[in-house]
Amino acid sequence: MEYATVESTYDMMHAALKDVVPEFELRYKAELAFEINQLKEKIGAVILGHNYMEPALYHSVPDFKGDSLELSRRAADTDKGTIVFCGVRFMAETAKILSPEKTVLIPSARAGCSLAASITGEDVRELKKQYPGVPVVTYINCYADVKAETDICCTSSNAAAVVESLNSDTVIFLPDEYLAQNVARETGRHIIFPVKDPRQASPEETNLQYTMIGWRGRCEVHEKFTVEDITNVRKQFPDVVVLAHPECSPEVVEASDYSGSTSAMIKFVKDTKAPRYLLLTECSMGDNIIAENPEKDMLRLCSVRCPHMNEITLEQTRDALKFNRYEVDVPEEIRVKAKRAVDRMIQIS
Repeated sequence: MEYATVESTYDMMHAALKDVVPEFELRYKAELAFEINQLKEKIGAVILGHNYMEPALYHSVPDFKGDSLELSRRAADTDKGTIVFCGVRFMAETAKILSPEKTVLIPSARAGCSLAASITGEDVRELKKQYPGVPVVTYINCYADVKAETDICCTSSNAAAVVESLNSDTVIFLPDEYLAQNVARETGRHIIFPVKDPRQASPEETNLQYTMIGWRGRCEVHEKFTVEDITNVRKQFPDVVVLAHPECSPEVVEASDYSGSTSAMIKFVKDTKAPRYLLLTECSMGDNIIAENPEKDMLRLCSVRCPHMNEITLEQTRDALKFNRYEVDVPEEIRVKAKRAVDRMIQIS
């Protein structure tokens, strides 16, 4: 086995991370990774690692790595009874929605999400009253109660296809403000953002000739990147290829060379040849790409870590297995309704 001993675990991690993680830290984390892999085998668990996990975790203990939807589908396919989701809570909820018979654990109870927290199921119900009969699309990055009020979910990679699949003149798109604007541009739609007090509405917002209704939710990581960041990097490195996540502002996406989901960006770097790359997303993913593509020249604009993803550590992952914590549950009534929206999305994927 690759991780049969602490030393073999260290060797595997060192081969991938010698230029990313300091030596003294790598030895300590190899011991943790070995312990986790032993516990995983003993319990009969599967570990899912999101692309934003820190490199030492990402390259040592996950059985499957990827974006949130990809991992939830892997969870549904596995015959293991326990799933440890190294990601934030809405991701673990999605795994539970698709695999209700399995125990789903998240290593930290504090691993939330600013975007998911921006909207509630009650908010969606109010929007549906305000715009009766208008289909609701919600980004997968939301909590189960929001998914339950949704007609269909989407990912950052299939959002435009999902919107167009509805064949509707008007669509409610929630909750990411920037993703909605990027999808509206891609699909040729106009978008408004409702105000709670109609007296505060602009003339544009009171005009009902619209095709998308959005929400003012943002990712606290991706909203930090600016066009000025790109301009400054291009001044020093004119030949750089800039990749931006669709949760970045439309201006940043427009100024970039490529925009795609985390998995799409990973594939882009792997499959293309460029003098150098710059990723505008959570900085741990840049480290993980560097480790997997050592021959590629990756620039670092990495002062932005997701505080919620950062809650998930090797120590927390070990304790999740050791103490069977923290279990994620979704009430059955909500789960069944949310699963319909997720299933519809998967059909389009």
